[in-house]
Amino acid sequence: MRFLCSGMRLWGRRRALRWMLCLWLLVLALALAAIGLSGLFYPDQDTLKAPRPPRGGPPQRFSSPPDLEVIVDSRDPASVRSVGLAPLSSLREDQLLFVQSAQGSKAPPVPPQEKGNYKVLMPGANGNGAIMTHGDLENAEKEKHPGGFERDMEMSTMGKYGFNEDVSEQISLHRTLPDERHPACLGEQYSESLPLASVVICFHDEAWSTLLRTVHSVLDTVPTQHLQEILLVDDFSQRGHLKGVLGEYVAHLEGVRLIRSTRRLGVGGCRSLGAVRAIGEVLVFMESHCECQMGWLEPLLERVAQDRTRVVSPVRSVIDPESFEYNATRWPVRGVFDWRLDFHWESNPQPQAKGPASVIQPIRSPALGGGVLAIDRHFFQSVGGYDPGMLLWAVGQIELSVRVWSCGGSMEVVPCSHVAHVAHRHLPHLLPDQELLQRSKIRLADTWMDDYRRIFYRRDTLAHFIRQSESPNITERVRLKSGLGCRDFHWFLSTVYPELYIPQDRAGLSGELYNVGTSYCADYPRGKALQDGTMNIAPCSGTGNQYCELNSMGEVRWGPAGALCLDAKAERVVLSPCPRRQPTVSQLQWRFLKLSGQLVHLQSQLCLEAKKEGELPQSGGDKGRGGLLLQPCTHHPRQQWHFEQLVAP
Repeated sequence: MRFLCSGMRLWGRRRALRWMLCLWLLVLALALAAIGLSGLFYPDQDTLKAPRPPRGGPPQRFSSPPDLEVIVDSRDPASVRSVGLAPLSSLREDQLLFVQSAQGSKAPPVPPQEKGNYKVLMPGANGNGAIMTHGDLENAEKEKHPGGFERDMEMSTMGKYGFNEDVSEQISLHRTLPDERHPACLGEQYSESLPLASVVICFHDEAWSTLLRTVHSVLDTVPTQHLQEILLVDDFSQRGHLKGVLGEYVAHLEGVRLIRSTRRLGVGGCRSLGAVRAIGEVLVFMESHCECQMGWLEPLLERVAQDRTRVVSPVRSVIDPESFEYNATRWPVRGVFDWRLDFHWESNPQPQAKGPASVIQPIRSPALGGGVLAIDRHFFQSVGGYDPGMLLWAVGQIELSVRVWSCGGSMEVVPCSHVAHVAHRHLPHLLPDQELLQRSKIRLADTWMDDYRRIFYRRDTLAHFIRQSESPNITERVRLKSGLGCRDFHWFLSTVYPELYIPQDRAGLSGELYNVGTSYCADYPRGKALQDGTMNIAPCSGTGNQYCELNSMGEVRWGPAGALCLDAKAERVVLSPCPRRQPTVSQLQWRFLKLSGQLVHLQSQLCLEAKKEGELPQSGGDKGRGGLLLQPCTHHPRQQWHFEQLVAP
């Protein structure tokens, strides 16, 4: 009986164990099912489905899903040999991700080190192409990055990108810009054997709509027989919509390839990476927020084909950052820079000769901006590419311009080519670090400007003091300069840019113009439009922004380019453009009396006097605005001046 009871108990325990085992198996099965179902509702970033068709219409040239090819290291010798170029030294440690177009570009296949299936869900149930709207992309990004999403959305679309993204999303990806070319351009004939172009578009955290509008604008305006490829280079973007979603979209575009850098390179480094991977004969570097007019590429390719050392740029029009309205540049401009090494565009100073053919002739340009730039691939590599030591983009573009000119090339703006770009508003959180800017300028000055660099250091005292404490490592660039047999900066100034005034910077007659009576300096804010050009006084900055000089012609030259002169308008002292290569008129001439410290206007024989805002003029009357006045000469301290130089001549 005891044996029977113990057997019953054992059987009961086994039954309980079986029930517990079944229960655990059931829980495990439910968990696995839940994980599987979650993939349907919360797809990962690499398989996120693009939603409804775009407002701008379906993207062109879609086909079946491709595979993903991964290049683990850009040092892969097979891929480098395939394009016939050695990798730039600055790229030897870069890793990148390479997404091949479904349709395939004209690139030779690159042997992958790793290959796997890349799932692509066709965008839209009806098979049409789709663009993700702002809301769609932010929702996708929120699912992927919930911690940073709320902070990101605290910024308005203007604050995030420097332009109104909401307005941009309402505009078709295939917007057609009005044709602003001169009528003579329409009759131009171009060679049937133009070189093929690789359009390299670098981007970092670019808005979805502007990036894709740039890509489609190139596809829509360039004949396929001239376009080798569009090469998108992702400079380590962090926004979710530029990751798996962009990869899926681009993979369906014929002739479009996507490369991702695994570390931040900056514009110069990013373009150098694209140049190494590009296979077209001509590299066309383009910003990631551009729109092209019809016929923009052929004139550029024609000029490069005629002379492989030419670097050419289109006429750049402006897209308003708020309204996205197109504002055409009516007359060709050229790129220049001043003695603080700041770049800007100016109207072509040389009037065109009469005749319809002359108005469409390319314009020699001392420098070119980097918005859109076409250059022969082999010449780009032979002349040294982008300087990897340049930390900021605008200075690097000036450096490339001086190097191209000095080392056997030339630069042009081509009037029959027009490309528009979005004019970003400056964002305080994206402004460059001031010391990084100065270090880039120091590198340019010490490498290429020879003894003329002293003029730069007098007008940028921060750069001078940084240079006093540390020297840039320019050994490699100096060796390149010597190896290429480049001309000196004097040749550049006399041959390429003779319009740039060369200051004399005489001791005791140049520097900040300091007023004894007010303890202020003569001032005109940088970047302020001339308008009436009224000079003022302000606390002495010590930065070089208030630098001026009295030269041997009696002109008081103001500004980093030395292109503005102190002038008189009634009793007010104003700025006027200085004469170019012609005798100075007496209205612009001054004489400095060192013993009394007075600055005398020769035409009126009156003395320069400083007045603070709100002070009573000497002759009495109501309180007026401050500034510089012409008054009868006295011994009042407000008529006593001296030039203070923080950097010795």
